[in-house]
Amino acid sequence: MRFLNVIKVALRALRRNALRSVLTALGIIIGVAAVIAMVSIGNGAKSQVEASIASLGQNIISVFPGNFTTGGVRGGFGSASSLTVEDAQAIRREVAGIAALSPEMHDRAQVLANGLNWNTSIRGEDVSYLDIRLWGLSEGDMFTELDVRSAAKVCVIGKTVAMQLFPDADPIGQSLRIRNIPFKITGVLVGKGFNFFGQDQDDTVIIPYTSHIRRIARRPNLNSILIQAQTPGQMARVQQDVTDLLQQRRNGREPDFTVRNQQELAEAATATTKTMTVLLGAIAGVSLIVGGIGIMNIMLVSVTERTREIGIRLAVGAHGRDVLTQFLVEAIILSVMGGALGVLLGVGASQLVSKLNNWPVLVSPAAIFGAVAFSAAIGVFFGFYPARKAARLDPIEALRYE
Repeated sequence: MRFLNVIKVALRALRRNALRSVLTALGIIIGVAAVIAMVSIGNGAKSQVEASIASLGQNIISVFPGNFTTGGVRGGFGSASSLTVEDAQAIRREVAGIAALSPEMHDRAQVLANGLNWNTSIRGEDVSYLDIRLWGLSEGDMFTELDVRSAAKVCVIGKTVAMQLFPDADPIGQSLRIRNIPFKITGVLVGKGFNFFGQDQDDTVIIPYTSHIRRIARRPNLNSILIQAQTPGQMARVQQDVTDLLQQRRNGREPDFTVRNQQELAEAATATTKTMTVLLGAIAGVSLIVGGIGIMNIMLVSVTERTREIGIRLAVGAHGRDVLTQFLVEAIILSVMGGALGVLLGVGASQLVSKLNNWPVLVSPAAIFGAVAFSAAIGVFFGFYPARKAARLDPIEALRYE
């Protein structure tokens, strides 16, 4: 009951100067709201990137050309490829724990069909590509293993290509021409939209990689090799085994390839958003410190205004710790109430920004709890000195104070 009385007295003291209390808490309110809003927007951007990475498939390992030295000239990621179909077949045959694998070729070309033309991405893939990428067909079927082995002139097309070349017709069974070579359309992909690089994933034509090598690119080397591990726990081992196998096939020469797993790609893609989230949160956190200084300032003023009251309490038997507790509770109530209002304002502001700018936001319970806890800690930290000063007043001097 005694502690409840302390809270009642604290609330009464704050209510006596309601406007001053609100203005004092304003720094905490704005600080917490800014932290919640900035962290929510940053987390939303990070989750969008992660979702875009996840939409590319699960347990993905990619082998890219690059990282080689020839004649003293070093090449990096995306350099001229030395990856071959034989490399892909060796990986499929000798590395355990692989669920699926697709040798990859890609180019851009003008395609013609139905009296229309469109410049798009031409991808050479294996039949397992859609399973690896978790990509379905809205109509029709994927080409078959037999089509891959025979380098058949068949393809599946993305939603964007279908809309551009067959706006009023069913594309299934029709032909489109890639570099003047006709390819029969067997299926249309489910729409995926833009990825985190801003590329339209639906603007593509997928053909057997063998057809791409023999008929389109007419070069033997692959652009990349796409691998799916059976489980997440096997990704590190599969990645290392692929690296070792390819290095062995190169007879000890310096690596001319790069092996990356999906987690590394996701970390690279989200690194910027993580940095910005921390930076924005830290900048917003400065206003919390400023709000704490405001609380200390007002509590010092309150101690001065209530010096005679403190003297009377001490004279009738109150201990110094009772006075310290009273003023400390007032500071904590002020900061926690400001924190609670700041949470409401921050959540509302983040939702408003999301609606006005069509940005994703993700309100984190951890950020809410952390902001409120930090505001309470600020109340304790910045309220302790004024409370200690009040507790150490001399009763006689306090009663004489005018």
